[in-house]
Amino acid sequence: MRRILLAFAAMLIVMSLGGCAGNQRQPKVLRIGYQKWGTFSILKASGELAKAFEPKGVKLEWIEFPAGPPLLEALNAGSIDIGHTGDSPPLFAQAADIPFVYFAASSASPESSGILVKRDSNIREAKDLRGRRVGFAKGTSAHTLVLHFVDKNGLSLSDIVPVYLAPADGRVALEAGSIDAWSIWDPYLAAAERQGGLRELSNGRGYVEGREFYLASKNIADHDPQLLREFLDQLVRVKAWAKARPSEVNGFLAAETGIELNAVELAESRRNRYDTESLSAALIASQQSLADRYLELGLLPKKIDVKADVLELKP
Repeated sequence: MRRILLAFAAMLIVMSLGGCAGNQRQPKVLRIGYQKWGTFSILKASGELAKAFEPKGVKLEWIEFPAGPPLLEALNAGSIDIGHTGDSPPLFAQAADIPFVYFAASSASPESSGILVKRDSNIREAKDLRGRRVGFAKGTSAHTLVLHFVDKNGLSLSDIVPVYLAPADGRVALEAGSIDAWSIWDPYLAAAERQGGLRELSNGRGYVEGREFYLASKNIADHDPQLLREFLDQLVRVKAWAKARPSEVNGFLAAETGIELNAVELAESRRNRYDTESLSAALIASQQSLADRYLELGLLPKKIDVKADVLELKP
């Protein structure tokens, strides 16, 4: 009997220790989803985040995505822990019940998005898009730009022919005549402009804010908000560093992304995402307004409450 009691006590101790270890939710690997362009690219290329987290026993895994929707699908699948997107992808993610939170946003950068046409196109203003094929990545900030551009110029999405394209496919489609206009963001926008043969019908000013939204899985938000706090601190720090060194940043971004330096310089000259803020009431309201408009158009399957998935984490 005594042996049985001792064995039972030992088992309880092991279970207790295992439970304590299980409660230490800080991951050994922090998986960060990033896109080819954005301040996460600077954070990755600088190596500063790796230096800060290595002493804490946290290694970084960087995973590149072509746009926000697949990044959020990876967040849903548990393949990444943190990511960044434009304005639309989080709305579609909320509607799909993907477990994530907004934890911060960048300052606005509206001129980092635009709608391009061929240089010799007879499309000169918004009304000329009626009946034309307009390419963009569905559920992205490029989608938002098209929506607001037609809405504010007396048209609607039903007046155009939407053609859903991955960002990397748009320029080829436009040059080949498969589409008549293309909505896109930097660095794809800058690279297309530098290549020649295309012109800007409109940039994003007055139509989109061009912000980055910083997102995290609810698992990390619930169990390790300090890790998010430390990540955000490093992001703010490297942004300040990059803001003061444009030439150096242009050089290592060109090397990191494989994009021509002259296109990087153009994109960086109009990027103003170096300030970081928490999601204010005004910013939440702007996202909610966009969500409600997508709902009206039948693009969102249900009404969402943006504020419900906002984590208050001050930069």
